Amino acid sequence: MSPKALLWTGVGLCVAGAVTLVVVAVVDVGKADQTASVIGGIVGLAGLALALYAQFGTAPAAAAQGVAAAGERSIAAGGNIGSASTGDAATPAPAPSPAPPASPAPGTPRPGGVQASGDRSIAAGGDIGSASTGDA
Repeated sequence: MSPKALLWTGVGLCVAGAVTLVVVAVVDVGKADQTASVIGGIVGLAGLALALYAQFGTAPAAAAQGVAAAGERSIAAGGNIGSASTGDAATPAPAPSPAPPASPAPGTPRPGGVQASGDRSIAAGGDIGSASTGDA
């Protein structure tokens, strides 16, 4: 299920719970107190389960597949490259300050392989902050 669908499911459940509590409170305040206690307990346990799943249940990120550098002095990285140089004396300028994260998040390799196939080529599965391929 997509994160957006989960978000809207959660919003819908919150609205349904609030409407149920208001209706029960109008009919019988004592019953509303008991209902709120039960709903609160269920929501608390569900929140704990989701927090534990988010912390421990997700698989660790796998190493990038298909990363290859096939040319002389070529560089390939499955994620972001802050600064890279393939020249003899060239040093690229420091990487600029990071921009707000786009989709996918920085450091997350994009689907598919990354390949730098020519001499002094540079390829990354993420962002490249600063790169130089020649001599100074």
